[in-house]
Amino acid sequence: MRTLAGMFKRILTLALGVILGVGLTLGGLMLTAGCSIWPNRELDRASARVREVMALVNENYVESKAANYADLTTAALHGVADSLDPHSEFMEEKDSEQFEEELTGQFGGIGIQVESRGGRIVVIAPIAGTPSERAGIRRGDEIASIDGKNLERGTQIDEVVRRLRGKPQTSVSLSLNRVGQAQPIALVLVRELIKTESVRGAQIMGDGVGYIQITEFAESTGEQFAKALDGLLKQGIHALVIDLRNNPGGLLDAAVEVAELFFKKGELVVYTQGRKPGDREDFRSEIDGPPLDLPLAVLINSGSASAAEVVTGAFKDTGKAVVVGERSFGKGSVQSIFKLKNGEGLRLTTARYYTPSGISLHEKGITPHIEVVATPEEDTQLSLQRSRPERDNLVEFKERFGFTPIEDRQLQAALDVLQGVRVLAERNGPNASGPTR
Repeated sequence: MRTLAGMFKRILTLALGVILGVGLTLGGLMLTAGCSIWPNRELDRASARVREVMALVNENYVESKAANYADLTTAALHGVADSLDPHSEFMEEKDSEQFEEELTGQFGGIGIQVESRGGRIVVIAPIAGTPSERAGIRRGDEIASIDGKNLERGTQIDEVVRRLRGKPQTSVSLSLNRVGQAQPIALVLVRELIKTESVRGAQIMGDGVGYIQITEFAESTGEQFAKALDGLLKQGIHALVIDLRNNPGGLLDAAVEVAELFFKKGELVVYTQGRKPGDREDFRSEIDGPPLDLPLAVLINSGSASAAEVVTGAFKDTGKAVVVGERSFGKGSVQSIFKLKNGEGLRLTTARYYTPSGISLHEKGITPHIEVVATPEEDTQLSLQRSRPERDNLVEFKERFGFTPIEDRQLQAALDVLQGVRVLAERNGPNASGPTR
């Protein structure tokens, strides 16, 4: 079986795009910058109205501290973006920085996954090769304090993550409580650049069917997926399940990188269309050589959105995969990120995306070929099972989460479909065409 090492050619343009004058798409998202030097009378009149109101508020509001121009301007900018749609947003400097970290899949930190359990912040697992693993932090350790400040019961996860992250080469001190150890463990760790893994769980599910979960589409997702798939191909898989359940989306370029492995070079994967006829942009496969001809099943649910729907829509639209699960979320819009002064940003809906045959999924979602609906309780339990290393130890798992691991009915349905494809192919001979092509 050939490998994918020579097939992975697409290069993403990330935050540096603003310097180079190019764009970045996030299911879709485009990073850009620009302004007009030409006068705009309508804009001038609108600005004058805003200026008049801000001046009246600044001069007359009873609390002068709350009516300073800086805060009023920030509030006005939030109002402008929020009034458009749920996906447009004015981002202050800290929010803009965090957003870019999420897009690139990189941030300064200690490499630790945490969760809130009973009001306490507990370690899920240290990430391999990071400061937390080298310091000996273990799964189940409770974080008692950060930089000498105790974590009160009920502290929010976002607050803990914010305090643990920081610029590389800066230090953070932790106090940990560990089961079976009387005294707290004191550690000082130096933050490093952490790369998150968006492709997880690559394995053979029995009878030669490969399985790969994609949790989001970040800068390195395409490369991670190609590597994981390459490993499974070397082990001789004959079919593949791609799990996109609860995948909220991400970079459109990364979604194309995943899908294009199964498309001929130059074949259309997805296209976007803005409000002007000339705003259409096609995203085509750039892979040299023949595409992978592998029976596919894609798992989706109501949490599968944006770039996850791009991949699913491309496969379903071209007959390359069987889609199993529940109707997807239905976010078919493209957001552009405009870099502003002072590190701020504006995320603005500028286009819709379409499947190769021209189908818009916006506010419609993707209907699976085989519908297997999970209850909210099942979905929560399955999410825990997929992401927790102790799932193979039933006693430990039940003690920690309060339930015994349940059957993944959606995954099983996908495996059954692929098994049926194999049986049919064997019955009809080696030249028979599979039903997913």
